Amino acid sequence: MRRFQFWHRATYVVILNRQGEICVQRRTLIKEVFPGGLDLAAGGVVGAGEAVHVAARRELAEELGICGVPLSHAGEFRYDRGGNHIFGSLYLVEYDGPLTLQVEEVADTFWCSLEEALALEEITPDTRQAVDELIASGWLETGR
Repeated sequence: MRRFQFWHRATYVVILNRQGEICVQRRTLIKEVFPGGLDLAAGGVVGAGEAVHVAARRELAEELGICGVPLSHAGEFRYDRGGNHIFGSLYLVEYDGPLTLQVEEVADTFWCSLEEALALEEITPDTRQAVDELIASGWLETGR
């Protein structure tokens, strides 16, 4: 989809711990889009015929090993920059357990406040927009 610059569906799952910190993921250098960038959400492309919430759970499990936690659907948005054309579905999850990283996609993770995360320079623009949408709609608050 991305290779041909088609519009496609993707999921964005923002992970917060009980302290209100956000999980930030460092993308591997072999990623096709934004290699080495910092993601503020887990997620990815929704497969043909796949339900969006199923894709969100699949991506969360694949990328970080998070399974069996409640997802809160927090909205939809459009991202249209740099040849990427995405209909994004936003989710939030609270999680404090261990992470198991998908070595092909996630090089490292760390937790920080939302304010600290938003100040990072290497944030991928689509996950930045996803978090901005969550703040604008009241799902996330800065200064927590």
